[in-house]
Amino acid sequence: MLRIKPRLPALGLLCAFAVAASSLQAGLPGLEAAFPAATHPVAGDEWPHVGGDPAGTWFSGLTDINDRNASTLGFAWVYDMGTERGQEATPLVIDGVMYTSGVWGIVYALDAATGKLLWTFHPGIDPASARNACCDTVNRGVAVRGGVVFVASEDGRLHALDAKTGAEKWTADTIISREKYTYASTGAVLLTSDSVVIGNSGADLGDGSTRGYISAWDIRTGAFKWRFFTVPPPPGQPFEHPELEMAAKSWGAGHDGRYQNGGTVWDGLSYDAQTDQIVFGTANASPYSRVQNAAERRDDLFNASIIAVNAKTGRMNWYYQETPGDAWDYDAVQKFVFANIPVGGGEARRVVMQASKNGFFYTLDLKTGKLLAADPFAYVNWATRVDLATGRPQFTETADYSAKPKNVYPSWAGAHTWNPMSFSPKTGLVYIPTIDQPNVMINLPANKGKLDHLEGFFNANGIIPDDTYDEATLTRLFGPIPTKAELQQERGKTSLVREVLKAWDPVARKVVWEQVTSEGNRGYDGGVLSTAGNIVVQGRGDGTLRVYNAATGAQLAAIQTGSHIMAAPMTYRIGGVQYIAVQAGYGGVGISYPLTPAQAAYRNRNANRILVFKLGGSPVPQPEPRPDPFTYPEPPALKTTPALLAHGEAKFTEFCSRCHVLGPGVTPDLSRLPREVHGMFKDIVLKGALAGSGMAPLNDMVSEYDVEAIQAYLINTQRGGYEAQQRKAPAR
Repeated sequence: MLRIKPRLPALGLLCAFAVAASSLQAGLPGLEAAFPAATHPVAGDEWPHVGGDPAGTWFSGLTDINDRNASTLGFAWVYDMGTERGQEATPLVIDGVMYTSGVWGIVYALDAATGKLLWTFHPGIDPASARNACCDTVNRGVAVRGGVVFVASEDGRLHALDAKTGAEKWTADTIISREKYTYASTGAVLLTSDSVVIGNSGADLGDGSTRGYISAWDIRTGAFKWRFFTVPPPPGQPFEHPELEMAAKSWGAGHDGRYQNGGTVWDGLSYDAQTDQIVFGTANASPYSRVQNAAERRDDLFNASIIAVNAKTGRMNWYYQETPGDAWDYDAVQKFVFANIPVGGGEARRVVMQASKNGFFYTLDLKTGKLLAADPFAYVNWATRVDLATGRPQFTETADYSAKPKNVYPSWAGAHTWNPMSFSPKTGLVYIPTIDQPNVMINLPANKGKLDHLEGFFNANGIIPDDTYDEATLTRLFGPIPTKAELQQERGKTSLVREVLKAWDPVARKVVWEQVTSEGNRGYDGGVLSTAGNIVVQGRGDGTLRVYNAATGAQLAAIQTGSHIMAAPMTYRIGGVQYIAVQAGYGGVGISYPLTPAQAAYRNRNANRILVFKLGGSPVPQPEPRPDPFTYPEPPALKTTPALLAHGEAKFTEFCSRCHVLGPGVTPDLSRLPREVHGMFKDIVLKGALAGSGMAPLNDMVSEYDVEAIQAYLINTQRGGYEAQQRKAPAR
């Protein structure tokens, strides 16, 4: 049983343009009072759903905190969650109680007015299962109904808990074959009228050993009801449901049966009660590069698609594929928003909207799935446009990296990823936390570097040209790549890597205002909240919580919290006081990259905290300073050869760099290990000596010789750092 003891008690340049109201606001008089663009009642005093309401708007009708007084926002209370990983959930507040989840699927219940802990639930996970999560042991939230709290733990189990005590009422294992597949669950569970629905992750790992699906479980008992697979089984295997026969034809009879095809559903589950359908997105195909060139590209259904299924039966109502033949990791699992808007002229209709990873903003008819609009909301060069008649993107030559590396926009991280966007039915704008960055996509076998395989990327790689772009090292490992100067030519004076908060008008289909939130390196900035008080709230990697005017983008407040904020804020009111709350903690996909000095987690301990704000509040208590991450312990003696060091660098990059960076990060820096850890290095990697701490054995991936080489490479790196450190040390 995993036990986490909370450490602390609860404690009490403007880039905006175009300040006019959106075309939706102008076209719907009285919007401020009635919110006719909303398909469901918006959140008020309570925040009963992860996205505020069933439509997933991340919008609240509260106005006590507004564009006139947001500058006085300050600290109300904080709760230390007792962990130091990524925080991606948005809390719920119901009947004065805050419910939320943290890493592994740990659940917390707090007094929403004071932060007093009421209870916690620890799902009892084997820490070694962390290996099955591509991007940290995160969790994106709980659901509550009828006095029961529902959560999916990282190992793929569903848990139903008594909302008053945290006692477990039932549990269900949602994974189809644990001994064979590398599944994990990180998304928020979805509730329909009578079921609990969850997907899973894993389409980036294990050389394509996972096959996507969602499954439904009886909300009262946890009994299994149905399962919908998103991709067909290997050739020759029976189809579990009729839709897969159609999907199989899009792959072709000759596709490699060793792979399970991917298409996992790790986020983006929504339920529409009016049509009684579940709308969800599917992830990338696996492996990424499956054909010799663009001429061989097939659709490969239902990867990178939006699917609607009947909530009672699990049978498909409609689908739309955003990225046919996905080879760029363009998942379509970004969170959906339902709205009533007049897209394409005429009267308002119920639609589903998504700012997709592939850089296009999609609007579809919610009932039929008809594509109504598809427009780039970020810089895109893999496609010129989407044909609304056929629904298909028009690919460019840049999209084909089969023969040589190509600088593709957006990167595998997406123009928008899991961080929630917000739709304000008051302004009619969608506020998108946008990632404006490319990646140099490489077909590893064709580029003739040292590596032809990379765990987490299969037979490809996508290199982000940020401020750490080291052409010499990257060329040595992956073969010839473009220079930074060559890459910069495409964007002129615009930074190659930046994050931007954009206000998008889904009716006029254009950006209304934007704010650059980080550049040079990814800030891993947060999701978004908007309210009827005409404000937009977003946290940043630099530790600030920012408040903007929802109509103009003018900054109204910047509160330094000292903690990295990736999650989306929420708001609620108790005792006549409106609060804004957000979970803080760095991690997620960022564990694969070293922290930079601009990030709060570089300066301070990465304490996972729930931060709550109110008008007239005080300054936020800061976390403890981070211990010096650049101290090198004296390494053990080493006898090695250039060939062994080169092999170790290659194998470290191939298998270890997905979780461990050389520099400050979330997981241990393996170039700064104490002697006692070096003494057990082989047992750690091959025998799982630290499996109880989350380091599962890798004996199915690396050989004893590989481990010897990896350790030699790490000791040699540590030796160089230690000797440089000694030269700088003052004489005694």
